[in-house]
Amino acid sequence: MLLYEKENGLDIWGLDKIYVFIMFVVPGFVCLKTYELLIPSPVKDTSKQIIDAVAYSCLNYAFLFFFIVKVENSSLATTHLNLYFIFYFFVILIFPFIIVLIWKWLRSTAFVQKNTPHPTAKPWDYVFAQRRSYWIKVVLKDGTVIGGRYSSKSFASSAPAPEQIYFEETWVLNENGGFVRAKNNTAGVLILSNDISHIELRN
Repeated sequence: MLLYEKENGLDIWGLDKIYVFIMFVVPGFVCLKTYELLIPSPVKDTSKQIIDAVAYSCLNYAFLFFFIVKVENSSLATTHLNLYFIFYFFVILIFPFIIVLIWKWLRSTAFVQKNTPHPTAKPWDYVFAQRRSYWIKVVLKDGTVIGGRYSSKSFASSAPAPEQIYFEETWVLNENGGFVRAKNNTAGVLILSNDISHIELRN
């Protein structure tokens, strides 16, 4: 197969093609995957993200164009090869990560949100991404109320996974809905979104 590709000019493993892939796809994929990691969003087919990756890679180089030109016009590649490689390591892998952090911060500011939506699509993800502790009451669709403590050992799913919540302690509630005490030998409770009517959070 490889011989056939070489004879027909289809050597996909040539160094020049690997170089192009690294330079124009990898930075974009770093941006995309970092954004998916920091901001809950639907998972996309990787094969459909190639165009986006190339576009973000070009944007990455646009931001650093002045510095890249300075480095390429200098003697850094011959006099300090290690620094030359460190520079491009920063360009290809580190700066795309920094771009996403800046973009996430900008989209979360009040000024930008006046004209654009918040980067986090669902209130569920917005609330539980803050990792705060709550006294929590989950009202099920059949009217059952489950009370508990949501804290450091608790967990809530994030997009694109369906909404599920685990809180580490289940509590006994009184007739007025107040929290009385933790249930004996409680290890918490896991609740699926299909069973939830609504959730009440208390500080």
